[in-house]
Amino acid sequence: MNPMPSTPADNRPSEASSDTRTAVRKRPPPGERRVQILQTMAAMLQEPGTEPVTTAALAARLDVSEAALYRHFASKAQMFEDLIAFIETSVFGLINQIQSRHAEGADGRRQALQIVAVFLQFAEKNPGMARVMAGDALVRENLRLQQRMNLFFDKLEAALKQVLQTEGGQNATDAALSASVLMAFASGKLQRFVRSGFRHAPSAQLDAALALLLRAIH
Repeated sequence: MNPMPSTPADNRPSEASSDTRTAVRKRPPPGERRVQILQTMAAMLQEPGTEPVTTAALAARLDVSEAALYRHFASKAQMFEDLIAFIETSVFGLINQIQSRHAEGADGRRQALQIVAVFLQFAEKNPGMARVMAGDALVRENLRLQQRMNLFFDKLEAALKQVLQTEGGQNATDAALSASVLMAFASGKLQRFVRSGFRHAPSAQLDAALALLLRAIH
């Protein structure tokens, strides 16, 4: 931010200095600024090209200094951690909704396919987050970020196995195999979406593909 302009000799505030003070007073609260930083980061991740998002580029996009970013986040890794937390909350919140809508004993296979569908729909609506989930945006970042993303997929597969075993009537071995097949399908769709520069939407022919999977996981 530019320094405050000097006060004229007659000690009356200049118009420029008054405007500057007004701008300072309108600075977003810390919570809103954190959200703004994360939204901008996510938007940059979905832009063409595969260059990593640097704090310098992020600060420039927000028209602030890098020091201003570090007043809200200890590191770029913490920014990614907050993005991953958003992914976890969003996707597992949708999964909980699916499970709560179905009565006990409902077709677990269809629940599992709905879980795959909402996961892919979330990725399609949030391309920047899709790059994080696919690991593309985490290259050369802190290793613990990729480990946390790996844990997310482990939990997603466990959720699939649970509905297939408890509601789908499969034994533990078959449920684990079916969940693995569904995860391979979902991961493949996600990777193709990211590597194509978001041209191959995960929703393309999704219903037909899920119908085939429904017949396969019996």
